[in-house]
Amino acid sequence: MQPQKDDSTKATITALAATARHDLPAEPTDVLILSNKPEVLPQVVRLLSSRGIKYAKIPVDAFGQIRGQLALIGTVIIDASGLNLSQQKNLHHVIDALEAQNIATILLNSWVEFEDGLYPLSGKLFSATLEELWGRIQANIAYRKKTISLSATARPDSENDNANKAAMADMMSEQLKMAGRVQRDFLPSHMPNSEKLHWATLFKPAEWVSGDIYDVARLDEHHIGFYVADAVGHSLPAALLTIFLKHEMIMRETSDHTYKIFEPVEVIQNLNRRMAQQKLSGCQFATCCYCLLNIDTLELSFARGGHPYPILVRQDGQIEQLQIRGPLLGIFEHAEYLQSSAQLARGDKLFLYSDGVEPLVGKFDTHNGFLFTEEFKSIRRLPVKEAIDSLNTMIANKNFSVAETDDITVIGLEIL
Repeated sequence: MQPQKDDSTKATITALAATARHDLPAEPTDVLILSNKPEVLPQVVRLLSSRGIKYAKIPVDAFGQIRGQLALIGTVIIDASGLNLSQQKNLHHVIDALEAQNIATILLNSWVEFEDGLYPLSGKLFSATLEELWGRIQANIAYRKKTISLSATARPDSENDNANKAAMADMMSEQLKMAGRVQRDFLPSHMPNSEKLHWATLFKPAEWVSGDIYDVARLDEHHIGFYVADAVGHSLPAALLTIFLKHEMIMRETSDHTYKIFEPVEVIQNLNRRMAQQKLSGCQFATCCYCLLNIDTLELSFARGGHPYPILVRQDGQIEQLQIRGPLLGIFEHAEYLQSSAQLARGDKLFLYSDGVEPLVGKFDTHNGFLFTEEFKSIRRLPVKEAIDSLNTMIANKNFSVAETDDITVIGLEIL
């Protein structure tokens, strides 16, 4: 993001500059900006102001003077551009202090590399969109308030402190809900239904936010690309990874007046390479299955990485898994992935889902292979929308064990 000054932001920037002192307000501050620049990027100022986010700014070198007030901070944005070598080397001490207080940081415009230490609560954004920055801010604040809530229940304190922590827990709950709404904004707002195709989806996070992400996108007049991706784990760390997955899942590339639609194996390979190169901390991996449908020929091409196999239900009710090998994403940069295809026909249905749905779909038996549940068999002949609705009812009525509780996502496709 490059600074762009205009008259509409001067007043806001001036107001922010007035808060750029070495002491923080005596009330919770959602975002603390550490920057040696006299002004914050106008786009960031507008973003924080328009969303009602309380913020303050101090120079990076002044951080030591406010270390005793970190309990009031939600998240920290560090603008690392323009720092000298000494200041860059000092950044890891700053991040150490913040992470000791469970405060997640966002490093903007940073080419700083840390030779030692892993910072699981820190993330770098080099050329982030405001949408990505907003999603990261919301998730960081929600995580911070959740840890404060857990701390409040873990040790006794005075009546007033407990009241304050209860208020912070309420704020945390609201922020988590807001983060969930922001994450849903990344999902497709409508399906490419037609006289030939009918789509239905189900998205049920295990908590406020989900480790699953999906998309169904019309790539041109002849092709639709769709996928379900699942960040290993759930809650906030996994939800943060879904933002990365959404950004790096490139199905089509446009150049001048031409474009290229990537084959499924290319999409999966490219995503795996970008994840591995990012060197994500905290052992964050993902699974994904990506499908490409030719609308004219009804040929389905697909590739997967560690994800449950797609399920194809033929018009006569026969069920089969579309099996193909492919390891987890984000572990080995040069991992090998394969591509396969299936010919769809009128009356066929396809289900793409995350592993949270597996207890209702079926399980692998050593002697007989994968066995579909009677519950899933009972809905296979229903129209896809009714099948997804029935699946949703089953999920609501099923008493999942703690080990089985997970985020749930399903994409259903029916050839009319």
